[in-house]
Amino acid sequence: MSKVIIIGGGAAGMLAGIYAARNGHRVTILEKNEKLGKKLYITGKGRCNITNACDMETLFEHVMTNSKFLYSSFYSYNNFDVIDLFESLGLKTKIERGNRVFPQSDKSSDVIGALQKELQQLGVSIHFGSEVEDLLVEDGVCKGVRLKGEKKILSAEAVIVATGGLSYPTTGSTGDGYKFAKNIGHTITECNPSLVPFNIKESFIKELQGLSLKNIQVTVYSKNKEIYRNFGEMLFTHFGVSGPVILSASSYVIPYLKKGEITMTIDLKPALTEEQLDARILRDFEELRNKQFKNAIDNLLPRKLIPIIISLSGIDPYKKVNTITKDERLNLVHTIKNMKLSVASIRSYNEAVITKGGISVKEVNPSTMESKYAKGLYFAGEVLDLDALTGGFNLQIAWSTAYTAATAIE
Repeated sequence: MSKVIIIGGGAAGMLAGIYAARNGHRVTILEKNEKLGKKLYITGKGRCNITNACDMETLFEHVMTNSKFLYSSFYSYNNFDVIDLFESLGLKTKIERGNRVFPQSDKSSDVIGALQKELQQLGVSIHFGSEVEDLLVEDGVCKGVRLKGEKKILSAEAVIVATGGLSYPTTGSTGDGYKFAKNIGHTITECNPSLVPFNIKESFIKELQGLSLKNIQVTVYSKNKEIYRNFGEMLFTHFGVSGPVILSASSYVIPYLKKGEITMTIDLKPALTEEQLDARILRDFEELRNKQFKNAIDNLLPRKLIPIIISLSGIDPYKKVNTITKDERLNLVHTIKNMKLSVASIRSYNEAVITKGGISVKEVNPSTMESKYAKGLYFAGEVLDLDALTGGFNLQIAWSTAYTAATAIE
């Protein structure tokens, strides 16, 4: 039986606490906030997308960085193990579109509650308002931690760093784990906000604020090279664009941001070819031939979009429909299928779901999550250079790496 200290009471920290305690260790969780799971509370818009009920191949496909490193973790503790754990803790789950797994209650607080109750039943000691100053490492062995302020030293046979990344800093994710790791020689790869909205250059974007689009296709380009294409939902904001399709796009865009112009096109009618859309517009125009153009496309597009598309098409809004030329009509079709936006930048860590980058996985044992530089020191979750797309995949990384770390402790 070892004395185990876990730094961070988020998703990875709580799960690691449960499995370390189940393995007979004396476990202490040090959480600098006043409660556990602060970031978990806001995930999935407060509903908490626990994991994804896909097959293993799909799981790996959705990991953007260092997926091979997760081979051992994912096979040791997979998405269905996570579902089984929560069901065994009395939390009923459900599977929604895209195999996303949520608590039946749609409340992230129930997820946190189930984990916290289990930690308490296992006798895990939880210290709130406890901020760690640094790790205690002597002769390549981690001996415990030093607390901030009181300079108090807590000794342990094993320490798990589960401090998260830099995203949503208001929840306590302020990069502490990077500092601890760097102090003992670990490499921290370049960090960027990820799964994050875009700032858009076009001024008309403000007029579209609040408009949500479903069943659209977004394609993103770097200097005319296609780097991302996906179908789904998006949202216009006062600064640019957000929503599931955009957040996933950000994972692909980050490496290209410094290389020059990033543009994106929105296909507002992906179910129709240009020929089919033209035929549909032609039918509408026949019916509304004496109307002004600005009053003739109400059935085609959301009201907020109409003035923008009219402007982008270059057709006079007051022109009678029966005087619109074939070339003008084809230009309208092309505009609807290729609404172009220029990406100025990505938003900050305050709005990023996760951090891209972190502790280099080359310096961590993939079978145990143990540091290659300090025996008895383990890492779990977002603090590592691992990230995935939306849909429960990032939480699965947290659960799997936490389980691997907790069960590796002797």
